[in-house]
Amino acid sequence: MLKSPTTPSFMSSSRSQITLVDERSPSPAGTKVEELEKTKDSGKVEDTGKAEEARTPGTEANEADERPVRLGAQFLCVAPILVGVFLSAMDNTIVISSFGAIGSYFNALEKTSWIATAYLLTVSSFQPLFGKLSDIFGRKSCILFAYTIFAFGCMLCGSAQSMNMLIACRALAGIGGGGMATLASIIISDLVPLRSRGLMNIVWSCGNTAGASLGGFLADTIGWRWGFFIQLPLAIASGVSVYLFLQIPNPPSSTPPAAAITTVDASAEEKLKPNPVELFKEKIRRIDFLGAITLVCAVFCLLYGMDKGGSLGWQHASTVSALISFAFLFIIFGLIEGFVAAEPFAPPRIVFSRRLIAPYLLNFLTVAASFGQLFHTSLYFQAVLGKSAAVTGAWLVIVIAADLTSSLVCGVIMQSTGRYYYLSTCSYIIMLSGIVTVAGGTGLLRMPKSMGEIIAGLAVTALGYGGGITTSVVSLIANVDKSDQAVGTAVSYFFRSLGSVIGLSIGSTLVQMSLQSTLRHTIQGKDADEIARRVRKSLAYLNELDVETRATVRAAYATAIHSTQILSMALTFTAIVVSFLIVERPLAR
Repeated sequence: MLKSPTTPSFMSSSRSQITLVDERSPSPAGTKVEELEKTKDSGKVEDTGKAEEARTPGTEANEADERPVRLGAQFLCVAPILVGVFLSAMDNTIVISSFGAIGSYFNALEKTSWIATAYLLTVSSFQPLFGKLSDIFGRKSCILFAYTIFAFGCMLCGSAQSMNMLIACRALAGIGGGGMATLASIIISDLVPLRSRGLMNIVWSCGNTAGASLGGFLADTIGWRWGFFIQLPLAIASGVSVYLFLQIPNPPSSTPPAAAITTVDASAEEKLKPNPVELFKEKIRRIDFLGAITLVCAVFCLLYGMDKGGSLGWQHASTVSALISFAFLFIIFGLIEGFVAAEPFAPPRIVFSRRLIAPYLLNFLTVAASFGQLFHTSLYFQAVLGKSAAVTGAWLVIVIAADLTSSLVCGVIMQSTGRYYYLSTCSYIIMLSGIVTVAGGTGLLRMPKSMGEIIAGLAVTALGYGGGITTSVVSLIANVDKSDQAVGTAVSYFFRSLGSVIGLSIGSTLVQMSLQSTLRHTIQGKDADEIARRVRKSLAYLNELDVETRATVRAAYATAIHSTQILSMALTFTAIVVSFLIVERPLAR
């Protein structure tokens, strides 16, 4: 009589019988299996020698002929995934040069930072969760789910009828965007050798900078809504390609654990198969929902508190309560991941690992500095220099070229040398020099204002940023254990997205505080309060002001943006210091 096993796993089968393995207790059948495995292991050397003797001269040629086929199939898998990476990165920045047009359209310019922040909030919160979900449900099913959510969110963003609706839809799209980027990195790590993984970072960097350029061009031509609609066909085509061509095995943790050992007739195989419904329920129970919800709420409270601090004051009840809630929820999140969750998506042993903490912090610091600078330099072009969204986006094309060049060069250097330590530090030094150059071009360092100097500084910043992001990701993957690669990669993307959220949010808060204070002291007359209120809602209102008042408002915007440049300098200098903590390991070919 066959004992009813719990969660069976079929280890070997033939036409007449099936052998199952029981991890709980040994049995004669299990002993035989173990003896057989030992016999195979002891004969490996002998078998290998025989195999070498039996190899014919044509064997190596046949293997060489098969290699291009395998690489071609690999390319079919990776190419559509890289399209998803590009879309996710592009959506991070597509509102950078078009937010002025969007804010003026809805008459809510002071809320435009939330268009990007809402997207980045859900991206950062769900990225580590997607890493764990891919271990539970498998890579392919999770990335297809992410594509679906992203495409649906983009469609709703393009159809939004109010600023609040647009912000909510951006948050929905961010859930899918976070999954697309994280899972792409995990899948590529499964398929591509470590020295050749710089391509994904090149695509990510290009997507980030392309979004800023494309958003402004579309806003001034066919309308800002098409910045979201244009992503739909690309997302759908990429998702279909992944569905058709991506063939990778599920990770071991996505299959049920081994069950009882016994020998049975093949006719019993169907009876022993796990119930799909029960198996799905078991996978659901493994998801760390409590940790995910707590993290989303904690990050939202932080962003809400900083937003209210910039508009209502840091002693306002809403600001204080939001920041206290953030601290409380973040502590609770740490306790959940450390002591409550059975399978935490951000295990403390990975987050605080000595080998991994430096790449994590570098992702956070450099993305925060770069994203804050890119967003507010675009604001400088439009609010201070009076450039259109299309012209602003066109100038940012230079950033794409510099970013791409740096990523390519660093990728080639790492592929040829297998080293990345000094390359990382040099990249962040270059990035800091670029940020200082931009600040000098805007008049911060008591230097003459220069549009050319600003553009040159942006290009130098992109050179350092592209190299630093590429080396930090390679450093992470080189130091994380293979079994923790999915979770470790997802956590790195969490730090990257959290950096963009914090950099943008703190920068926007500093700008709003400085702008309010400067306008209050510089604009005189009975309409001063109304002017100050309206210029914070719409850049188009500047054209309705007289020449003198318009110049005063533009100068106030310039002063306000200087505070964000100081923040970017401080963050990048900290990144240089942290880069000395990188643990370098030779890269496998």
